[in-house]
Amino acid sequence: MEFRKMGSSPVYKLEEDGHDYESGYASGSSSNAELPEIYFTKPHLAFLNRQFQNLEPQEILQWCLTSLPGLYQETAFGFTGLTSLDMLSKMKTPRPQTVDLLFFDTLHHFPETHDLINRIRDRYPLVNIHIYKPAGADSEEEFARQHGERLWETNDELYDWLAKVEPAQRAYKELKVGAVLTGRRRSQGGQRGDIPVIEIDEAGLVKVNPFANWSFKQVNEYIKANDVPYNELLDRGYKSVGDWHSTKPVEEGEDERAGRWQGQQKTECGIHNPRSKFAQFLKEQEMKKQSAALHQALESEEEAKITS
Repeated sequence: MEFRKMGSSPVYKLEEDGHDYESGYASGSSSNAELPEIYFTKPHLAFLNRQFQNLEPQEILQWCLTSLPGLYQETAFGFTGLTSLDMLSKMKTPRPQTVDLLFFDTLHHFPETHDLINRIRDRYPLVNIHIYKPAGADSEEEFARQHGERLWETNDELYDWLAKVEPAQRAYKELKVGAVLTGRRRSQGGQRGDIPVIEIDEAGLVKVNPFANWSFKQVNEYIKANDVPYNELLDRGYKSVGDWHSTKPVEEGEDERAGRWQGQQKTECGIHNPRSKFAQFLKEQEMKKQSAALHQALESEEEAKITS
């Protein structure tokens, strides 16, 4: 099995074909050779995850800064992402600013979330925030005109693709993203219950979950102890904040993400789902489109025969 990120972006490969590749930079035959690919063997990933189990998030973040080119942080400005941002801002690094942030604005976020972004810019003036929106839309109203009202109810897979997955893939390509930091934790439950600290997706993107071992209590305590700005909704019973239409406060004792997509059989928005799932979805959508066009053409041909 081989994971490859194409183009001029950093390339990561997970080799399982029997070759004994070392993780790290492959040797080049010339000092002027093109930047070599980076290899991660399956045993080395397992080794890293065993080591990371015993490290604090700050230590994992430091490893990321020195080991992963093309590193960005994906965030919706939840407690964990804000904790990561604050930790990175306090690290002594040769770069003049912290890791750039990626925020995927679905156009359906709470006003409180956008207010928080402004406060983050004030608190961390050196951080760059790259905001990606659905293609061709700059507002919730524009999105509805293009794709119909309440698309998340009529076709949630299409909504995920348009509002989150496609903007993410566009960002990876345009910014030459090779690795991302996420705020996922095992204590959040659902599909996150057994995530490793470091993983590689189907396209070769390295995903690091520095806080995989932390609980909500730990990130909450860090936020309060370090006076980190946070979303006001978290003081109103919310523990995980996403789109306004799919986020509710949670009850005492409920899972942290119980307020997301209530009544639906899903725990992820799509960004962290396998990309092949959405490739298959797009294929099915295209087949439906072609089928509808063929049906319409046949109906028009039949009507022409009747009227002639």
